[in-house]
Amino acid sequence: MKKILFILFFGLLALLAVMIAKTFTFKSKQIEVAKIEIPALSPLSLKHFQEAISYKTISFNHETKPDSIQFTGFRLFLEKTYPLVHQNLKRELVNNYSMLFEWKGKNADLKPVILMAHQDVVPIEVASKHLWQVDPFAGIVKDDFIWGRGTVDDKINLISIMEGAEKLLAAGFKPERSIFFVFGHDEELAGQKGAIPIAKMLVDRGIKAEFVLDEGGLVTATKVPNITKPAAMIATAEKGYMSIELSTQMEGGHSSSPAKETAIDLISRAINQLREHQPKARITSVMSDFFDYLGPEMPFLQKMIMANQWITKPILMGIYEKNPQSAAMMRTTTVPTILSAGIKDNVIPMIASATVNFRILQGEDSKSVLEHVSKVIDDERVKIKVIGHITEPSKITSTDSEGFKLISKTAKQHFDGAIAAPFLLIGATDSRYFTGVSDNIIKFSPMIDPIGFHTIKERVSLDSYRRSLAFFENLMKGI
Repeated sequence: MKKILFILFFGLLALLAVMIAKTFTFKSKQIEVAKIEIPALSPLSLKHFQEAISYKTISFNHETKPDSIQFTGFRLFLEKTYPLVHQNLKRELVNNYSMLFEWKGKNADLKPVILMAHQDVVPIEVASKHLWQVDPFAGIVKDDFIWGRGTVDDKINLISIMEGAEKLLAAGFKPERSIFFVFGHDEELAGQKGAIPIAKMLVDRGIKAEFVLDEGGLVTATKVPNITKPAAMIATAEKGYMSIELSTQMEGGHSSSPAKETAIDLISRAINQLREHQPKARITSVMSDFFDYLGPEMPFLQKMIMANQWITKPILMGIYEKNPQSAAMMRTTTVPTILSAGIKDNVIPMIASATVNFRILQGEDSKSVLEHVSKVIDDERVKIKVIGHITEPSKITSTDSEGFKLISKTAKQHFDGAIAAPFLLIGATDSRYFTGVSDNIIKFSPMIDPIGFHTIKERVSLDSYRRSLAFFENLMKGI
């Protein structure tokens, strides 16, 4: 027994020594950048952003056509506000409203770069409109924030790109490589008539881009545990997307004499089974990159955990599964979003259905998710059908790519003391359709902890807009 204890003791010492050694050799991946001066926010740039917000470019649903007055008005506003962009860049309209701009570079041998943003916004929920405190389409400045639908998602990027291009053109600037601007009009409806046909156009023309930059990541001062500096979270991949419909049909009848099982019972049980038996959590290579970039910036104990993933994975997973957003970076998520059954309180419905949405993790695909669903539900009475479009998980952009390096550098220059890190985007963007155009697709919006994404009181700080303007201007110079 003494020998066993002796061996265990020295084994633990050796393990601790290895872990400490790995911690001390766990070096920072942050690059040194020169500090730059960020200009003050001009009243004219602010006015342009406010006016952009006033256009109600709303995507309601697939059955409702775009409001031609609002979308056409927004296009005319861009033409009037940015005349040099429209005089010097080639513009194409796609399906009436989406826009593709091409800014020819000096060196045709260099791959172009694609900067993306979208014009459309989500609707204002009628029942919650009174909670806004301000008109959601007025672009009002209040408490050092610009308020309104689209401030965060995603007119800040679109207007910042246009402001930067107009300013550079006025100074006689011409990029070394060509730059495309892609401004879809239906991102909130999965880009069916905007991003998808534009991506196909570029593929058909043989365009291969150095990188694509779209919305997605952001700068946060509060959301990364154990990090006290601002963190520029730059997404190098995004999850896949799939929805299924579960449906069943059984005998209905009068509510006074219910059968042992009803259609609602079956659908409810199927949903509960899927929620209780979700795909296993895993640390993918994207998450490993996330830990490798953030770990060296943490206090010693947390740094030690990050530096020794070979043995600390269960601890890391336990920490990050406590938060819904970080947990979603480690598993294919399953959530019911629509339930349908019944017409009257004293009638047992014959038919019940549910829509369940999945965001698919790298290493899995729609086929494996369907197999999982069928196995978990294991009831032939419940029919399973894929509805809508499917997007498989994206490829992972290397942190060694020129695009990631340039965006990381530019982000750090524009946010004092910030660290940059890759991460997995758990939502979906228009850029997911551009895998045939570039191997390096990056998602990042240069704003600090915006508020009200897809909900009430959407707003972004004046300081974020100021930094966003400078970010895109200098990014285009860097390109």
